[in-house]
Amino acid sequence: MKQNLKHLLGWLAALVVSPLTISFLALKLLLKGRTPHFAGYSQFLSLFPGLIGSYIRYGFYRFTLTQCVADGVIGFGALFSQVDTDLGRGVYIGPQCNIGSCAIGANTLLGSGVHVMSGKGQHNFADLTTPIKDQGGALTKVNIGEDCWIGNGALILANVGNHCVVGAGSVVTQDLPDYSIAAGNPAKVIKQRNS
Repeated sequence: MKQNLKHLLGWLAALVVSPLTISFLALKLLLKGRTPHFAGYSQFLSLFPGLIGSYIRYGFYRFTLTQCVADGVIGFGALFSQVDTDLGRGVYIGPQCNIGSCAIGANTLLGSGVHVMSGKGQHNFADLTTPIKDQGGALTKVNIGEDCWIGNGALILANVGNHCVVGAGSVVTQDLPDYSIAAGNPAKVIKQRNS
């Protein structure tokens, strides 16, 4: 019964937010697939508080992200910068998170203020005669596995395997293998969950 109610509320939220969804998709079509306006929609939707806000965000993202299974929580103030994002079933994204291009596996939890960057190469800075903002960069899709816990304030710039725990405030700059418990800046594996 509870699952059916959640499913119904999810579709009602999608219906409520459908004018925004349709306007976003129309602009995407007019701009030939480019989505520079996506961040603005995300910023607006991040301002709806509570559980209703989470449903409204899922109602929008399930039709605009690469993949978004409508069975999780997207907290207040959570911002998405790239449509190339996959959210698996049961994903929890805490308040004030910033999410770049990534894939987040099923039942993964992101604490408050977690930043998932679009890889480590977003900004080039080798040319001293050109401002950094004009040097460009490359976005890389970061993968966070299933059944992970990413602690508050962590920065994720590299892949995180399945069943991992990343300590609060950690900075993940190198890929973490499955079952890792990692902490620090830069994050180092301090233990294996399956040992």
